[in-house]
Amino acid sequence: MKKTVLIYILLGFAITSCTNKPAVTEKAKTTTDTAQLSSEVQLSAAQIKNAGLETGTAEMKAMHKTLKVTGMLDVPPKNIVSVSMPLGGYLKKTELLPGTHVHKGDVLATIEDQQYVQLQQDYLTAKSKLVYFEAEYTRQQQLNETKAASDKVFQQARSSYEEQKVLLKSIGEKLLLIGINPDRLSINSISRTINLYAPISGYVTKINVNTGKYVSPTDVLFEIISPDEMHLSLTVFENDAANIITGQKVTCYSNIHPETKYDATVHLVNPSIGKERSTEVHCDLGKYGKELMPGMYMNAVIELKTAQANALPEDAVVKWGNDYYVFSELAAGRYRMQKVEIGATDGGFVEITSPLPDSKIVIKNAYTLLMKMKNGGDE
Repeated sequence: MKKTVLIYILLGFAITSCTNKPAVTEKAKTTTDTAQLSSEVQLSAAQIKNAGLETGTAEMKAMHKTLKVTGMLDVPPKNIVSVSMPLGGYLKKTELLPGTHVHKGDVLATIEDQQYVQLQQDYLTAKSKLVYFEAEYTRQQQLNETKAASDKVFQQARSSYEEQKVLLKSIGEKLLLIGINPDRLSINSISRTINLYAPISGYVTKINVNTGKYVSPTDVLFEIISPDEMHLSLTVFENDAANIITGQKVTCYSNIHPETKYDATVHLVNPSIGKERSTEVHCDLGKYGKELMPGMYMNAVIELKTAQANALPEDAVVKWGNDYYVFSELAAGRYRMQKVEIGATDGGFVEITSPLPDSKIVIKNAYTLLMKMKNGGDE
């Protein structure tokens, strides 16, 4: 008995399920049909007057085209300096922190090493010997002129004098490398420490050393960036790269302050397309303040050349979904919606890049027709 009851219950569920399935399908179909619009709409004379519709034809307009791209702020290589110590040594002192502003010639760090003492000693010794070799050369020259000394002795004196001048000059250049002026060096100014000076004015962005650490000539101790000549580096895809030329105007803004616009000019277009099918466009940035920093992402609009194009008023083009449409007049009060492709927008007009019908186009209040179609023809 229980088995019989169970069987009837299961059959009941099965019948109910089968009965409901077409209803769900029909409901989905009805929803889909409602979402789709008819391509035509009919209005009475009164409706046309109330809607304020106007018809006309497309016009040839001088369209000012633009290209929207993104990029980032950067500085030219000459404004980024990696500071090293040519002869190495131990870092004795530095007061720098990342972000510190320094002027050209400021002391960045103090470094010490015994080789600095040896180098100064070698210079002063060579300088002293040069005085002797110069005097000997002068004496042998005078003796040679009177034939009191042989040419060989005179030539040896001249050779020793010239060699000593070369030696003194080379040691002097090494001293200049570590910031010591050889002309001011004396026995009383010999020091085991030297100062490392800032080569440019700017901000210290990297510090790769600490007190007591030995640094070799290949180590980068500090990095200084001067933001005085920042430029804008934009990424442009290959399809648009051919439209970019030197001198074009650019307007850019950051995501932080999109209301603040900055002017720039295209300076250079990289003629090589990279792996991501794009190239770099470098722009000279106009006036800017401290709110802009190297590495910031920027949005930019590049002003392309002006060209004649087939255009309609912006009020004539409607958007439905992801596509754009216009309404052509088939007869009095009867209109058809047609998909179009658009281009640039300028001065209240939209460029139409696809073919248009020969009939007149609704050029004012076209959205009224779209709303009527969406409402299924009801006012």
